[in-house]
Amino acid sequence: MEIRHLTLAELRAGIDEITRAPRDAGRLALIVRRPNVDAREVLDVGELSVAEGLVGDSWLMRESSRTPDGSRHPDMQLTLMNARAAALIAQDPARWPIAGDQLFVDLDLADENLPAWTKLQVGSAVVQVTDQPHTGCGKFVARFGVDAQKFVNSPLGRQLRLRGLNARVVQAGTIRTGDVIRKL
Repeated sequence: MEIRHLTLAELRAGIDEITRAPRDAGRLALIVRRPNVDAREVLDVGELSVAEGLVGDSWLMRESSRTPDGSRHPDMQLTLMNARAAALIAQDPARWPIAGDQLFVDLDLADENLPAWTKLQVGSAVVQVTDQPHTGCGKFVARFGVDAQKFVNSPLGRQLRLRGLNARVVQAGTIRTGDVIRKL
């Protein structure tokens, strides 16, 4: 199947579906581990660790321009993306993992609904939304197009966190595709 990048108008037409995501309790739609740069493993079951994030993910090795010494950022341990936004932007579920996020959730990720430091229970784990913005990078543009980046980084896109949000694990546990994810 050939995938073409959607135009800004086509992406904006999908906003109503994205904003129908549940506000308080939704579902974990997909777990993706990134064992190396550009490598993806779709998991049915994952382990979240306070020290490692998603166990087996490359977060421990990733550098950050947002830390003084360039080391991994503790508040960027996990990224969550709205599954409805991923479905629109990627067009094919097989393309969701290339977005680079670890957890795809059917939950309203808007800043108004999940302000920084909100805790979410997923499976037996608890994660906490952080104040670190999550924006589309050059890889996101290459995979989904310039208009997709404009869409997620527009004022409305940022308000709704269409590119997703950063989080950290505050209680270790097991997560499974299909688990409920809920605000605490």
